Amino acid sequence: MVCIGVIGAMEEEVASLIKQMDDAEKKTMAGMSFYRGTLWKQQAVVVQSGIGKVNMAICTQILVDVYEVDMVINTGVAGGLYKDIRLGDIVISSDALQHDMDVGGLGYERGVIPGMKESIFKADTELVEMAKEACEIVNPEINCYVGRVVSGDQFISDNATKKELVGLFGGYCAEMEGAAMAQVASLNHVPFVIIRAISDNADDGAAVAYNTFEEQAIIHTVKLLAATFLKMNR
Repeated sequence: MVCIGVIGAMEEEVASLIKQMDDAEKKTMAGMSFYRGTLWKQQAVVVQSGIGKVNMAICTQILVDVYEVDMVINTGVAGGLYKDIRLGDIVISSDALQHDMDVGGLGYERGVIPGMKESIFKADTELVEMAKEACEIVNPEINCYVGRVVSGDQFISDNATKKELVGLFGGYCAEMEGAAMAQVASLNHVPFVIIRAISDNADDGAAVAYNTFEEQAIIHTVKLLAATFLKMNR
């Protein structure tokens, strides 16, 4: 049986998952609590990484090295960038990049990581398709999009920055961790997918919307994950 690593940045994003695990064993490494057990009939490790790309990178590498996971899934909330996205909708990653990687002073385009063969990391197509099919079944009241996730150590909350991320990268949503997981997973040849529910529109009203819609957005991602896990059992 495969083992799936599931990462959320915040406690709210993983608490419900941990409660639903059977025979979970807790181990703390690098200040992070890893719960290994059975989740929806699948072997899984669920962990709260903490906010930001460094925390996510450390967390993902531990999942690869210590737990030898077969795939990794990042779940949580994000700010919507794509014009048609509404609060509560879900974005599943087609790929991911770091929007705050900027070595323009040395002639590199923004988002390009010097010395790397790739700076845009493609999600596993099978995981993407499975997650999208699951979302359409269990969350029929919302829209589910497959598109680019852009990550940076920055909470996007102004119209100018939002417009810039759409124009430069064609981002569907913005958050603070997913691309770091994508990079680590890709370097280790581990399939990944990022699943993000939209909690705000990454604009001037983002902070207010985030506080209002975060809980409902997480409910959508949990339902999607449960359906995706069950599809893997078939």
